[in-house]
Amino acid sequence: MTAYQFFLYFHSGFRYIVMVLVLLAILGALAGWLGKKPYTDGSRKLNLFAMISAHTQFLLGIILYFLSPFVVFAKATMKDATSRYWTVEHIAMMLFAIVLITIGHSKSKKATLPEAKHRSIAVFYILALIVIAVAIIQSQRPFFGMSH
Repeated sequence: MTAYQFFLYFHSGFRYIVMVLVLLAILGALAGWLGKKPYTDGSRKLNLFAMISAHTQFLLGIILYFLSPFVVFAKATMKDATSRYWTVEHIAMMLFAIVLITIGHSKSKKATLPEAKHRSIAVFYILALIVIAVAIIQSQRPFFGMSH
């Protein structure tokens, strides 16, 4: 197994952990925000683990970026949809999603009212999840299953 294959499978499989944690954080935040529930230490930890998992996934993606045969730095890159997607679009969209998650987590930490903490997580994590879903759909690879 090459380093590229290892990181491809690791990155592809780890996305499920990220998606589950982000979805759980969103559901908890929506329940807390709309149900006017307290912001518990469990909420804080779930939101933090979701953010850490997303950052870890991004770091795996950066390693993969430099190993991937689909990432091409050439004049023709922007003219070829596949090369352009993997070289520019995918990483830009995922960076944007990471920024949204990080902003949401930061705003949640700075907020004083539980409702504001939950709202920050819900809004920013949902926006990030939308960006992630669009990026996966644009890859034209299966949403479920492992990448090859």
